Amino acid sequence: MDQAEMSFVPHLSENQKIIRNTVRDFAKNNILPVIMKYDDSGEFPMEIMKQLGELGFLGVLVPEEHGGAGLGSTDLVIIIEELAKVDPSVALSVAAHNGLCTNHINMFGNKIQKEKYLPFLASGKKIGAWGLTESHSGSDAAGLKSTAEKKDNYYLLNGGKTFTTHGTVGEIAVVMAITDKTQKTKGISAFILEKGMEGFIAGKKENKLGMRASDTTELIFENCKVPIENLIGNEGEGFIQAMKILEGGRISIAALSIGLAEGCLEHAIKYSKERKQFNTTLSEFQAIQFKIAELASNIEAAKLLTYKAAFLKDNGKPVTKEAAMAKLFASEVAEKTSSEAVQIFGGYGFIKDYPVEKYYRDVKLCTIGEGTSEIQRIVIARELLKD
Repeated sequence: MDQAEMSFVPHLSENQKIIRNTVRDFAKNNILPVIMKYDDSGEFPMEIMKQLGELGFLGVLVPEEHGGAGLGSTDLVIIIEELAKVDPSVALSVAAHNGLCTNHINMFGNKIQKEKYLPFLASGKKIGAWGLTESHSGSDAAGLKSTAEKKDNYYLLNGGKTFTTHGTVGEIAVVMAITDKTQKTKGISAFILEKGMEGFIAGKKENKLGMRASDTTELIFENCKVPIENLIGNEGEGFIQAMKILEGGRISIAALSIGLAEGCLEHAIKYSKERKQFNTTLSEFQAIQFKIAELASNIEAAKLLTYKAAFLKDNGKPVTKEAAMAKLFASEVAEKTSSEAVQIFGGYGFIKDYPVEKYYRDVKLCTIGEGTSEIQRIVIARELLKD
């Protein structure tokens, strides 16, 4: 039996099984052959993203009336998980495009904004970027310093963002900026920016340890004129909007983490059955068996946490705690799994000719992006201890 088929996923519908198999085949046929080309060069796989858009996988959460697939969080988890088994970089880009920029407009944009931007994003004709983090405000998301000063019919935006996924290739971006310094988090607003706006500049592209095919760039705003109609919601609602978006983003990173971990485990099991030491395959050594048993159990637990969070979100239930738990546990399981996979491969695990080397580099972002493990623990504790 295929290792992926052995893993339990609750209540997959026939349509979800079709989605899973479609993504799995696409990743095997279209992504697997070119993984190291994009990893070595750091080039964004635009052609692959366009193909994913044509399949409907870049507008997963967008209603059909706006050109999307009209699916839910569980469907997005399935897609990201299957992509991450093969290439976490592509999975990260799909997660960010669907869950951040596109979903921010989908959840909080007005009718005109949705009609204007969502069809392009959902089809993959335009890639979305999302900017919250700044050089001095990472975990302290409320500490941003970018400002948006209201004029007659526009906002004058100044400042910048760091670690922006799709900062170079994105043509539509949602960014947060301060509109009222006296109101702290209630003075932060969200805006839609378009590539080509005067004063909207893509800065340094980061040269990263892992996830190298997923574009990560600095954004710069120099007296950038943003039309007043590009404000999302009302002034002062941007921070609350961003926190809601990050809840879904954490479920996506959890899905990416379990897919990455499953990919590591599959390769480690296969290698352990082939590699011999002392005239015995590695899989016959109890030390290796215990590693595999522990890793598989933890992946399964992470999977259940992740699918539970997605299920709750699809049913309109609060997911702050559950999303943080899923992201925390799944990302740390993935980190452990990738490390143990390299250990099982031994010296070959340190070589780029073998796939676990890339998983090992890619995985670290999972414990950082969409809130570090430390932030997730704060979120979980706060939810458990609140009145």
